[in-house]
Amino acid sequence: MGRPQPIEYADASPEVKAVFDDIKTSRNIPDVNNFWKYLANDPATLKRTWESVKEVMAPGALDPLVKELIYVAVSVTNNCGYCIASHSASAAKAGMTPAQFAELMAVVGMANETNRLVNGYRVPIDPAYEA
Repeated sequence: MGRPQPIEYADASPEVKAVFDDIKTSRNIPDVNNFWKYLANDPATLKRTWESVKEVMAPGALDPLVKELIYVAVSVTNNCGYCIASHSASAAKAGMTPAQFAELMAVVGMANETNRLVNGYRVPIDPAYEA
């Protein structure tokens, strides 16, 4: 099997077109990005992932900017260049400033460092934190 190729709208099945249409309408964009085009190789995964993203990233107790900042932080930690780029763009669209991005990267770096120190030293959890 060769490397998967993106599924363009013109070549998509009706099931995939329906998801693409929903993405375009929901995001008010003329075309879906590459992530969705590649997921379209498995229509069930495409649909399930889009439904989950819509639900999780919708406004709720956390505002859209906070959700995008969290997504960027996790993407940096997981070393997902595509997600870093995509969600940094979404965060900027939601109002992220360069100062907020810099502070976010400082927090991500610190959290990763201290997490590894705790794991390496096998630090037991303090009773006060066990709630």
